[in-house]
Amino acid sequence: MFDNQDDDYVFESLESWVESKCQDWRDHFEANYSEKFDEYYRLWRGHWAAEDKTRQSERSKIISPALQQAVESSVAELEEATFGRGKWFDIRDDAADTDTADIQMLRGGLEADFKRNMIRKNVAECLINAAVFGTGIGEIELTTEKEMKPATQPVMGGELTAVGVTIEDRTCVKLNPVMPQNFLIDPVATSVESALGVAIDEFVSKHIVTQLQEEGVYREADVGSAAPDFDIEPDHDITTVYDDDKVRLTKYYGLVPRHLLTEAQADPDAEEEAVTLTEEEEGDDSYYVEAIVVIADGGTLLKAEKNPYMMGDRPIVAFPWDVVPSRFWGRGVCEKGYNSQKALDAELRARIDALALTVHPMLAMDASRMPRGSKPEVRAGKVILTNGNPAEILQPFNFGQVSQITFTQAAELQRMVQTATGAIDSAGIAGSVNGESTAAGISMGLGAIIKRHKRTLINFQESFVIPFVTKAAHRYMQFEPEKFPVADYKFEVSSSLGVIAREYEVTQLVQLLQTMSPETPMYPELIKSIVDNMSLANREELIAKLDQANQPNPEAQKAQQAAQAQQAEFQASQTNALNGQAKESEARAAKAMAEAQAVPQELEIDRIKAVTANLQAGDADDKEFQKRLKISEQLLKEREVAVKESNTQPEPTAQPQAQPPMMQPNMGQLPQ
Repeated sequence: MFDNQDDDYVFESLESWVESKCQDWRDHFEANYSEKFDEYYRLWRGHWAAEDKTRQSERSKIISPALQQAVESSVAELEEATFGRGKWFDIRDDAADTDTADIQMLRGGLEADFKRNMIRKNVAECLINAAVFGTGIGEIELTTEKEMKPATQPVMGGELTAVGVTIEDRTCVKLNPVMPQNFLIDPVATSVESALGVAIDEFVSKHIVTQLQEEGVYREADVGSAAPDFDIEPDHDITTVYDDDKVRLTKYYGLVPRHLLTEAQADPDAEEEAVTLTEEEEGDDSYYVEAIVVIADGGTLLKAEKNPYMMGDRPIVAFPWDVVPSRFWGRGVCEKGYNSQKALDAELRARIDALALTVHPMLAMDASRMPRGSKPEVRAGKVILTNGNPAEILQPFNFGQVSQITFTQAAELQRMVQTATGAIDSAGIAGSVNGESTAAGISMGLGAIIKRHKRTLINFQESFVIPFVTKAAHRYMQFEPEKFPVADYKFEVSSSLGVIAREYEVTQLVQLLQTMSPETPMYPELIKSIVDNMSLANREELIAKLDQANQPNPEAQKAQQAAQAQQAEFQASQTNALNGQAKESEARAAKAMAEAQAVPQELEIDRIKAVTANLQAGDADDKEFQKRLKISEQLLKEREVAVKESNTQPEPTAQPQAQPPMMQPNMGQLPQ
């Protein structure tokens, strides 16, 4: 299969292969997107063009600023949500790694370099491109700069001090915003990673190419001035194009045929750029290889090498403002509000044209009675000569008055722009949901708008911010490992709510705060949340003071603990006293029960003694009685022992065991 493909490209070079692909992709872009994007750009800039007329007789060129406001408001909301708190990204390490020193070092280095290279400004430009054209695109550039720092150095044995600068080479990762007319992508791809390749086709200053050739980044080749091409100019509304000292540079990132890359690297003029393949690369039989190709003026190869980055990723990040299914190009704010903006412009232009007919005076005249060669003009102090009565020859007239309903229509059309784009102007959103400026209506409207902004914000973070930070960190790890620790980190976006969402949340928190007492534990937390959502210069100081105020006083905490210990001891002593009283009461009850059981037995004994006191000795009845009496006494003793044992039991409340009934002597045969 590869032999057949090699035969197809036997007369083709790498630069011609890349240029043919880029030309096909540009033809597709010009046929489907170029005209729309140009009109979106004009509406956002407020530039009028003849093709923007809604009717042939239209003379006014005014463009309503409604769409401009929608773009700027939406971009400002996302930019504030991303960068409003200063810290706009975070790093998460492995859960098993408890040492956070490497994370702090990496975050500090990235934040310092991003601030030095003005990454925030370039990200904001990509956001504007996404809002206007529907897709924000950025190129990650890796450069080496010489950093100069003021320094002093002792000379002449330390007697004098020389003042100068120290020069140090520093690796810089920058973000270059790309306009849609300068970006080319495989038409069937839905993302940068899924495309055969992507290309950036733009004009650059000639001195930049010359400097890179001197540094050895680009090959030595004669590069002349580029031919003019209005289609890739950044601004299509300019009237004259500067053509001197600029080069058309095409940077291709993607897959190329392996044999074409090998042939390009084996060129005798590019011996310094030749790449020695490893055994693993030599054994790779894949047809395509990921490469970077740079071509000047459509035919001069300046650079051709395999992707040098350790992760093998493409240095392009892009995100759609709103996703269009199965399409790379998204749907921006201008596309959402396009129809409403065109209707609003037609309404305003029609009113202005009508004002020209109603405000400015016009004059009808009898041309046969005017002097020959006269110039009939209407202006202050003008003298008009007539051949006869001027009242019969001249007649001023106008076309009536402009209808006042156009004001209401313009306001409704402007509201339609807000409805389509989700933006809020200075007039607010009163009645945008239920037609009334009530608290419930405003709350519902803000809720719907915040949801739309949050949807775009999540798309922007996951498709643009996180990939950019990840790729930038990998490049720093690869080319400056001594400053940036190398590990598998996970990057997260530390975004917050936008201005509108924060104001809405503050309102909700204040309403919730009014329903609570200051002694409630949640009261300080709600105050802290309100301060955190406010745009105050000393917000961090106020939050720190609130945290300090909520922390307990150590002395008061010790005193409280001592009081709690004393209270616990007092309660324990009361409990012991009550337990002792309860045991004493139980003992008394047991004693009373034993005495109550012993009294009937003593009475029975006394009765028996009283009955047998007058018996005569020696009778048979007497002997029988004595025998029974001994048995009764024995039973009584046994019962007394049982009662005493029951009194010594551990549970005094237990019921004594039932004793057998005492045998009663047969008193029926005793003598009277």
